[in-house]
Amino acid sequence: MSLVESFTTELRRGTLTLAVLSQLRVPQYGYSLVQRLEKAGVTIEQSTLYPLLRRLEKQKLLTSSWDTSESRPRKYYVMNEYGIELYEQLKTEWKTMTVELTTLLEGDEHHESD
Repeated sequence: MSLVESFTTELRRGTLTLAVLSQLRVPQYGYSLVQRLEKAGVTIEQSTLYPLLRRLEKQKLLTSSWDTSESRPRKYYVMNEYGIELYEQLKTEWKTMTVELTTLLEGDEHHESD
């Protein structure tokens, strides 16, 4: 793995949690979540998603339930009240960081043209 790939993976790791939470205001099962994220341009492997969902549930941000009404049982995940509260805080933090970083990066471009 190149250094760029390594840093890119590191950058993505934190954003995936936010991306996943953003889609869990309504109940989703794993595959539907992968599809929703991919539709938005966010690629996530199932081998990354399921451990993340289990961790978020263990951290008491998500609630899960099984739907056995169809031939194939599906485990649905949804944010609970605590999860929504934390998600809103993370979203605010993300927006602030994005503005700050954009300012720095644009400043960097201005210095290059000096």
